[in-house]
Amino acid sequence: MLEPPQPDAGCALFFDFDGTLTEIAPTPDAVVVDDRLRGLLSMLSAALCGAVAVVSGRTVADIDRRLEPLRLPVAGVHGAERRGHDGYLRRIAVGDLRPAQALLDAFVRERPGLLLETKPGSLALHYRQAPALEDACLTVMSEAMQRVEGMTLMRGKMIVELKPRRAGKGHAVRAFLDERPFRLRRPWFFGDDVTDEAAFEAVQACGGVAVKVGDGETLAAHRLPDPSALHRWMAQAAHTLSRRSALAR
Repeated sequence: MLEPPQPDAGCALFFDFDGTLTEIAPTPDAVVVDDRLRGLLSMLSAALCGAVAVVSGRTVADIDRRLEPLRLPVAGVHGAERRGHDGYLRRIAVGDLRPAQALLDAFVRERPGLLLETKPGSLALHYRQAPALEDACLTVMSEAMQRVEGMTLMRGKMIVELKPRRAGKGHAVRAFLDERPFRLRRPWFFGDDVTDEAAFEAVQACGGVAVKVGDGETLAAHRLPDPSALHRWMAQAAHTLSRRSALAR
């Protein structure tokens, strides 16, 4: 599998967050974002006239908090909420999740090491600290899904999530591409998990570039070994884009 080439001024860059821009942490709150990463994202956004976005399972508010003071277009909760360059936050309407949450709250209370993360329109059960409970987590999440309408289960790295059926990272990328400053640009998507495969498929279907960060089977045609390698690619990309812009003046 090939390493990604360097981008040109006509591309749009979309990044997953955990495991892609940052190393995966034991818990969602433990992730570390350094100033160098914020600087790289800021430089790439400036070089591409704002056509850089984060597409994550985290909420938009959480991404904003971790990248502060940088404020990018963001699709959160796997596309269940999305803020474009216009600053307007759009959310997919969901039904009442309280019946599912009550079941999961009781389940987690009795099992140390599990974490139930409540997001707008989503419930995510993390079992990274208790991997032996994976089968039990899948079973209870399937039961929780039966208690609500319009939801589906999605598995990730040591997590299973109840999310709106209509939400997906591929849909989020396509929505961005219908808006400025992403419109008429060639999309690139960087991700590390099975939750990113729909976005890989979407960008490659329209002639874009998909880059898998880390190991594992994937639809992506390109690969980088880890977030550190992605940071090096981003630094080179920012330099390349700045140099081409200077030569074009």
